[in-house]
Formats: sequence, C-alpha cells, structure tokens
Amino acid sequence: MLIRNALLFLSRQEGLKDFATRFAAFRKMTTRFVAGENIEEAIRTIRDINAKGATASFDHLNESVESRAETEAEVGEYLRILELIDETGIRSNVSIKLTQFGLEIDPELTYTNARKVVEDAARRGNFVRVDMEGSNVTQITIDIFKRLRAEFGLNDVGIVLQSYLYRTLEDAKALLKIPARIRICKGAYNEGPDVAFADKKDVDANYVRVMQLLLSSGTYHGIATHDERMIDATINFAQREGIGKDAFEFQMLYGVRRDLQEKLARDGYNMRVYVPYGKHWYPYFMRRLAERPANIWFVMKNMLKG
Repeated sequence: MLIRNALLFLSRQEGLKDFATRFAAFRKMTTRFVAGENIEEAIRTIRDINAKGATASFDHLNESVESRAETEAEVGEYLRILELIDETGIRSNVSIKLTQFGLEIDPELTYTNARKVVEDAARRGNFVRVDMEGSNVTQITIDIFKRLRAEFGLNDVGIVLQSYLYRTLEDAKALLKIPARIRICKGAYNEGPDVAFADKKDVDANYVRVMQLLLSSGTYHGIATHDERMIDATINFAQREGIGKDAFEFQMLYGVRRDLQEKLARDGYNMRVYVPYGKHWYPYFMRRLAERPANIWFVMKNMLKG
C-alpha cells in the first residue's frame, strides 16, 4: 500500500517525466501501456487489436489542461480521432476525461466542449464514453453526463463508475433509470476512507454487486477488469441468468493481460481495449505501475543494469 500511494503521489509530479525518460528501461516500459504520442501510432495499435478480434476505445492523454485554448485543442483532437476512425475503418469508439475539457476552469465550458464531441460521434454513428476521475469530481461528472444523455441517445454517450467508492451502487441504480450505458471498473485514484473502501475484498464485493445489477438491466454495459476472479464471476452470473455473450463487453487496458484479452475474444466475448496515447502520458503510466507492483521491479532492475 505504501508503494502504491507513493507512486500515485509521483503520478501527480509530471516534472519528473524528463528525468525518468533518461532511463531506457523506463522508456521501454511506457510503450507497454501507452500506444505512442500521436494519433497515427495509436491507429496502428488499434489495427493490431482489431486483427485479434477486439474493438478499442481511444483515449488522448492530457491531465495538464489549464486554459480555454487547451480545452479547444482537446476538442479538436477528438474530432480528428472520430474523423480518422471513419476514414480508416478501424473498430473503435472514444473515451474522454472532463478535466481535459475544462472541468477545473468552468463546468459550463466543459459541457459545451463535451457536447461538440458527442454530437459529432452521434452524427457518425459512434459512441463517447465519459471517463470517471477522482472523487472530487464524481458528482459534477455525473451531472454533465446526465445533461448529455438527456439530449443524445443511449448509444451515443455513456459513463464510468468505480467500485471502490461507497456511493457507486446507488449511482448505478439511479443511472440505470435513465437508462445509461455504464462501464464498471475498480478505480485507480488515491482515495481516502471517507469516500472509498480501503480493503480490496470490499472493493471486489462491490464490483460484483454492481456488475450483477448492470447485467440484469438489459442495457449493454462494459465490464472493465483484469482480475480473473471478477471475470469468472461475470461469466458465471451471465450463464446462470441466461445472459448472452453479445449482451455486454469486457474491457481492459492496452498492455495489461493481453493473453486474457485474446482468450476472451477467441471464446466469443465482446472485448474492448482502452488505448491511451499522447505526449502527456506520465501520470497515466505511473498509475499503471501503482496497480501492478511487478512492473516496478522490472523497471528498477533494468535501471540498475544501466
């Protein structure tokens, strides 16, 4: 837990990026989790993912947006992504973080920016997933999503919930009444015991409760996990309840459990891979290290070798 918390702290110190990238092992490890720094590299990655029977979701990494001009650049990047999805024929949707669209500047600006992307995706027959970030922005993220969902269709825009938050089960129940397409994940931010379960077994138990609620709703949802116990729980519940493989999708991060991604696709399950790219990859990468301690030792061992 101490190592995880330290890495989550370091994820917020993007000034360390230049120092860390001096080490070849660190640079090599980033390519495992990040599909390059530009759209073209991400497209090549998604072609490979599609060839193995899975779909994808683009995520442009940028957690340092501080001005209205930067939020406009993010909107432009996502409109370009949607255009290229059409032009190239790759099978992918997009994921957006509202902080990139101005959430820490002006919520109304954020809504306007997000709306432009959702409107373009809807026009193209594509889909936008609104990612969930730290608990300090959970409610405003849900509020903006609900405004978007009121204007656009079920298959135009969806949202993410995190099972480590106490509030998530009730949030899921409320959102299903709209209805909404939901991705359930465990969560990757450093949250305190006032808002989140501290014990992994409680996070997992909440994950299973929400997963079962989602699968029973009749709406198409994303079950995002690399934990084989959560995957088995999902498959067993779906089989027991007579829920078909085409009624939901599994989702995983690029570079994590590729073997399991390919196996689920071969077994006939819908599999979507979350593909992050961009120059501002450092915070995202450090959170991935925090989630998988084995990766830390790999980096440290190779750094010591020089």
